[in-house]
Amino acid sequence: MAAHTSQSVAKAAGDETDVARGRSRRTDGPRRAANRGGLKRAFATHWYAWAMVAPVVLVLGIIIGWPLVRGVYLSLTDANERNVARTIGANHIDATYAFVGLDNYAAVLSDPVFWQRLVWTVVWTVACVTVTFALGLALANMLNREFKGRALYRMALILPWAVPGFVSVFAWRFLFNRDNGILNKLLDGGGIAAIPWLDDPTWAKLSVITVNVWLGIPFMMVALLGGLQSIPGELYEAAEMDGATTWQRFRHITLPGLRSVSMTVILLSTIWTFNMFPVIFLLTRGGPGDSTEILVTQAFREAFVASPRDFAGSATWGVLILALLMIFALVYRRALRKQGEVW
Repeated sequence: MAAHTSQSVAKAAGDETDVARGRSRRTDGPRRAANRGGLKRAFATHWYAWAMVAPVVLVLGIIIGWPLVRGVYLSLTDANERNVARTIGANHIDATYAFVGLDNYAAVLSDPVFWQRLVWTVVWTVACVTVTFALGLALANMLNREFKGRALYRMALILPWAVPGFVSVFAWRFLFNRDNGILNKLLDGGGIAAIPWLDDPTWAKLSVITVNVWLGIPFMMVALLGGLQSIPGELYEAAEMDGATTWQRFRHITLPGLRSVSMTVILLSTIWTFNMFPVIFLLTRGGPGDSTEILVTQAFREAFVASPRDFAGSATWGVLILALLMIFALVYRRALRKQGEVW
């Protein structure tokens, strides 16, 4: 009797499953049609919004999309200064470069220079982002308090952000000058020997990190200051009444309250620093020697400095840089989702 009952129950459950599957098959078609109809209605209702967005999408496609596709294509060829299409006087010479597949990627990835540049680029990025975030957070906490002249201090700290980057770098280059720089003049006045800021590999690396941190602090400070001002003051008052110390309030209220903002600015700062061409190129030209060359300056060197100019090699470096940043962004996003952050 028990066996008969269990068979009946299993048969009934199987029938219900079949019915449910049949319903799902019958409803999938209308649901998809409804989705298509919803898109059509949305386009018909908000056609003006689509019309306003279309020029932006077109411009981005031309400015970013086409160069990207062209770069990926060149990275699969042996294009260089001698075999690309060019015009000399009245004569036009057609391109003679050929498709080589992934040979350029194999050559770059097997080149010790690539790994040397990658290691220094990672060290440079981590050092700059870490110091910038720490100083930006400290300054944001200071400026989040009420004190006399706070607006003036905010304006002074944001000033480096308002000055064009190349102007700031040239100013720092003058400060770092070994013979006539202000920094060495001050050291000389204190009886300290001049420091070869830009002529010694170690000092040159510290110099480019210093300049990039100085340029990045205003953005970090403003973003974190906005995050601090969004944290309810009642939380600090309640914690203070409960006897929490300053460090405990910072650890359990400030840092969790800044988590979303911090994750965003760290991601943006990492991408910007990884590709920070002006600071390296204008301050040290990658020197002394090649000690401060990062991936993006090496790609520039391949395309505009090397002889003959290697367009395929430069494109390969550029595609690898993009791939590394995409991998980092995906890993970063996954880590945030595991922590419960939506990004």
